[in-house]
Amino acid sequence: MSTIVDARGLACPQPVILTRRALLAGGDVTAIVDSETSQHNVTRMAERAGHQVSAEMRPDGIYLHITGAAQTAGEPKPQPNAAAAQGPLVVLVASEFLGRGEHAELGSVLMRSWFHTLGEVAPTSDVIILVNSGVKLAVQGSPVLDDLRALADSGVQVLACGTCLGYYALKDQLAVGEVSNMYTIAEILLGAGKVVSV
Repeated sequence: MSTIVDARGLACPQPVILTRRALLAGGDVTAIVDSETSQHNVTRMAERAGHQVSAEMRPDGIYLHITGAAQTAGEPKPQPNAAAAQGPLVVLVASEFLGRGEHAELGSVLMRSWFHTLGEVAPTSDVIILVNSGVKLAVQGSPVLDDLRALADSGVQVLACGTCLGYYALKDQLAVGEVSNMYTIAEILLGAGKVVSV
């Protein structure tokens, strides 16, 4: 028997949260979403948890059929911070500018320098998370686009907050990385070995 999660019309990260709760209760789950972003976010969460996902496009939504065994309600949950020391090095970028001075032009120059340098130093980051106006750095025309692409090509995961891209009307201009959601962002930050906030 499959549990149905109707997440149509719900804003990020609700489709992911509701689907995860249903999966933790055990059994197969069919999550119904109504956007490509929600489809990708729910699929990534489920696959990371060890499930298989198949998508079925219907006139009334995208039906994500999620099967396979993962953690169930009866199994112990991981303890908070248990793996944090072994987690990834995460860079959190919350602005398109570096620093808090009164001159945006200087902040932009410093951010370009930061990303150019990031590819040259060790250790390099495992994940770069872009939130708020920081998502502008991963879109077409960004002054750091070449450096971000080089980092992504070297294996650095680049995540851009989908809500933030939507707020700035930039979802269709994302040029590097992938659209993410607050559930994934929180999961990565809380499981990180170290977080560097820029």
